Amino acid sequence: MRIISGKYKGKKLNGFNIEGTRPTMDRVKESLFGIIQTYIPGSIVLDLFAGSGALGLEAISNGAKECYLIDNNLEATATIKKNSQNIEEPLNIIHIDYKKFLKKVDKKFDIIFLDPPYKEKQLDKALRIIEERDLLNENGIIICEYEIGEPHTNYKLIKEKSYGPKKIKIYKNNL
Repeated sequence: MRIISGKYKGKKLNGFNIEGTRPTMDRVKESLFGIIQTYIPGSIVLDLFAGSGALGLEAISNGAKECYLIDNNLEATATIKKNSQNIEEPLNIIHIDYKKFLKKVDKKFDIIFLDPPYKEKQLDKALRIIEERDLLNENGIIICEYEIGEPHTNYKLIKEKSYGPKKIKIYKNNL
């Protein structure tokens, strides 16, 4: 794994082997960031199920102003800390359950990545809390990556793509 574009292009990223996790493949990441590139400069990003931090760090590499990398797994947050060495932009690496974070955070985000472990069906729960707490800025986007079950949200679907069994849906705040 590596950062594929921007300021930190080519930076190698460590992974880990935790059951139920899988990194976003480079070709998927490249396609996704091609779609959302105009939203990134100067944005505040939330990578809610951050894993290795690859999506949030890619956003930082492409001009995001600040990134929150949230994961409930200690090995994941340790990996994010290793992967974020020599990154100059503000990173907030937080080991916490996603529901606790969403219920206490007092910030709005421009871009939210939701890529939870597929089997745990946390996507709809996270979307519901984000909507209830109004955590997405006006014109902000949410990127949902999943394999099982469709996400349910009141946000406006603006793009969807499939990569084999993996699906990505991008929603925009129109509430």
